Amino acid sequence: MAGRTLVTALLLACGFAWGQASQRNINFELLAAARTGNVASVAALIDQGASPNARNRLGDTPLNTAARSGNLEMVRLLLARKADVDQPNLSRVTPLMSAAFGGHEAIVRELISHKADVSPADRVHKTAMVYAAGNGGPGCVQALLDAGVDPNQRDAEGATALMWAAAYGKVDNLRLLLSRGAEVNSRDARGKSALAIATEQQQEEAAKVLREAGAQ
Repeated sequence: MAGRTLVTALLLACGFAWGQASQRNINFELLAAARTGNVASVAALIDQGASPNARNRLGDTPLNTAARSGNLEMVRLLLARKADVDQPNLSRVTPLMSAAFGGHEAIVRELISHKADVSPADRVHKTAMVYAAGNGGPGCVQALLDAGVDPNQRDAEGATALMWAAAYGKVDNLRLLLSRGAEVNSRDARGKSALAIATEQQQEEAAKVLREAGAQ
């Protein structure tokens, strides 16, 4: 009787282990499909039981991968399949930050429409707005402003979105932020203004726009 109980226990344990391995394999396939942009495969794998919130070794979910690559169709699919809109990777980068960095306005708006949190900062203290202002385009900045982000919000070093836009010469972003109330003469923790930063980075057009807006 004891032997039969032991065999049963071993079979159950083997079945559980096989189930775990199978789940890991299908999740790995899902992550690979997301990485290559294969929307049909992603849908099929989720239908087969893959988790829409599976994570790779960097902590990226399929949604974060799709947001970074600008794959709007996949983003919509994953959100419809209950992917976590705010799940960050190991660097604390959220899908919204990834989309803002890439300048993917439609994805930024899609994520916001699904209640993405606009406030988190990643490990280097950058928010979605910082990424939009310094790397993305005015459409992403506009979407975040419309979602309630303060144009004068500061990061851990006291820098504003205007300063980040100035540093990277994002003239259209500068003009938009100024039109929405960004303070042109604010200074960061080092005492530097957006104009000083633009001048340091040799962003002449950005410096011109700032001077025209009253920067000193």
